[in-house]
Amino acid sequence: MATADDGDGEEAVTGFPYLRRRRDGSVRRLKGTDTVPPSIDSATGVASKDVPIVSATGVSARLYLPPPPPASSAAGEKLPIVVYFHGGGFCIESAASPTYHHYLNSLAAAARVLCVSVEYRRAPEHPLPAAYDDSWAALSWVAAHAGGAAAASPPEPWLSEYGDFTRVFLAGDSCGGNIAHNMAMRAAVETLSSGLKIEGLVAVHPLFWFSPAASETSASGDSFEATFEASWSFLYPSAARGLEEPCLNPGAAGAPCLAALACRRVLVCLAEKDLLRDLGRRYYEALERSGFRGILEKLESEGEGHIFHLLKPDCDTANEMMERVAAFLGEKSSSL
Repeated sequence: MATADDGDGEEAVTGFPYLRRRRDGSVRRLKGTDTVPPSIDSATGVASKDVPIVSATGVSARLYLPPPPPASSAAGEKLPIVVYFHGGGFCIESAASPTYHHYLNSLAAAARVLCVSVEYRRAPEHPLPAAYDDSWAALSWVAAHAGGAAAASPPEPWLSEYGDFTRVFLAGDSCGGNIAHNMAMRAAVETLSSGLKIEGLVAVHPLFWFSPAASETSASGDSFEATFEASWSFLYPSAARGLEEPCLNPGAAGAPCLAALACRRVLVCLAEKDLLRDLGRRYYEALERSGFRGILEKLESEGEGHIFHLLKPDCDTANEMMERVAAFLGEKSSSL
């Protein structure tokens, strides 16, 4: 949904202050377009590289390997694998964004994990469910390595040599938290390699909807629900159920039971001043009520807003959150 022409032939997009829609239907992004190359990070020593996954759609991933390189598989040490889905409202940012490159370097070093940061196609050029399908393709590619490098196409030696496929985590922030959740739900009904075990889910300031609507209002004076609905229609114009689509609203009538979530543990991170906080709480509460047999954890950061840990990565609260996430990734659960 577009608003008034700003005078240069472009229109603002309701719910997306960082987008402008041109007369030909294309969009201009005002932020979230900068990229940095993979490298060896001078601060952490983490090495990164970009790997293509599906050439036809452009799906790829940036991998992060902490130092020193762990022992070979013959010698024993393996690293947990974190499949990470970046935020940005499904329409900005990327796996190569400076913001996410910095965060994944820090996460790989702090938790000693092998990170796979997924580059999925963005709306509106590629409306949902493209991001979900791309993310599933990336997770399936990771899973294929659990059967040996020969089973993956293309094969990636970092995964084969260093990855522990019995300790795979799905993680993301904002819309990426939503994607991580949906991948865990999809893994409950679609087959991945039998050698891959999804240990946990980390949903940071996740993007969800639950009815009835929250009471907040947007800066334009529209109801929070109306703004949310317009935004969702822009991202997923073919969604027959609107805000009741289970991928957005896990509590919708007919949505799959959350007890089926295909992981052993869940960590939900919320922020006190985040407009999505109450919806994130309702997601956590829905998991509690669902009969999910795994372990549920919640972290609420006082005095902070949405994705504060990315905007202020060196603040005390961000450091506390990093420690909590790293500890969650480092834990080993017994069979449930």
